[in-house]
Amino acid sequence: MLIEFIRGTGYYNLQINDVIMIVTACILLYLGIAKKYEPLLLVPIGFGVLLVNLPLGGLMVPELGGDPGGLLYYLSLGLELGIYPPLIFLGVGAMTDFGPLIANPITILLGAAAQFGIFLTFLGAMLLGFTAPEAGAIGIIGGADGPTAIFLASRLAPELLGSIAIAAYSYMALVPIIQPPIMRLLTTKQERQVVMEQLRPVSKVEKIVFPIIVIILTGLLLPAALPLLGMLMFGNLIRETGVTDRLSKAAQNELNNIVVIFLGITVGGKATAAYFLTPDTIKIILLGLGAFAFGTATGVLMGKVLYVITKGKINPLIGSAGVSAVPMAARVSQAVGKEENPNNYLLMHAMGPNVAGVIGSAVAAGILLSILL
Repeated sequence: MLIEFIRGTGYYNLQINDVIMIVTACILLYLGIAKKYEPLLLVPIGFGVLLVNLPLGGLMVPELGGDPGGLLYYLSLGLELGIYPPLIFLGVGAMTDFGPLIANPITILLGAAAQFGIFLTFLGAMLLGFTAPEAGAIGIIGGADGPTAIFLASRLAPELLGSIAIAAYSYMALVPIIQPPIMRLLTTKQERQVVMEQLRPVSKVEKIVFPIIVIILTGLLLPAALPLLGMLMFGNLIRETGVTDRLSKAAQNELNNIVVIFLGITVGGKATAAYFLTPDTIKIILLGLGAFAFGTATGVLMGKVLYVITKGKINPLIGSAGVSAVPMAARVSQAVGKEENPNNYLLMHAMGPNVAGVIGSAVAAGILLSILL
């Protein structure tokens, strides 16, 4: 009986791959807790990685022959069925003010330019031997939008979901480290010191009409993007109407927090040693870094173009916020601009391309789904 008990412990069945994944989980937890890099996401993801890689836990075991499956197996159905990411977009929409984008609509070009990293990475992944659907799922990392990356991966390459999700959220967490060197490299001191004019006030009617018009135009053009864009715009509409405050607060708080917990822990649960410790994972991480860097660069370069067109009224630094990591990328634009000019306040200006990037990444996902699915 004692021998059987020992053989049934995780210690007896522990293998080197399990140890590597447990260490990986602890690194993610360290980044989230000690370094405060996207803790609301990295802590659940890290703990999910830890749970699923402890031997014999069976948390991701599927239901077979009438025997019940593991806890994370059932929770992960929300990922595989594409439920969690749109619900996250509902919360994001309820928390987002589209006013800066409405007040300065030219900044939508910055959000669009930052999506070029997605399509460049798509081509790079194809060259590295990934199939077209896998390349599309990997490319979306360049949008720096975790829910979109998960949504697309669950449809196009579910076997790569764990690697893609961890790469996407890791780079989102490292925005303050990755972006500033690229921003400084591509801009001059004079450009970084530009103080932008205060944005015009946006009326309540404009804010209410905006999500309705956007969803009609994009929904007719890209039906495949409706799950994400539909929830994003619905969340924003209930925020702005003034008559649905209870729904808006629920979407921003209770619902969003619950979904973030389930999303994070089940994403981590997808990162088992068998799927994560492969050469493809290393390729995905490197491609994701390239996608994110290129998206940042193209956003800044478009900002330089607008700087010239507007005769110095646009600070190119806000172009980096087009990568969609809301609101962290906008804060990075503000921080870098303030270093060069203490009187500079770019945060609200950067929110324009930032929310445009959210829309742009969802549109890019719709394009890839329409072509590849």
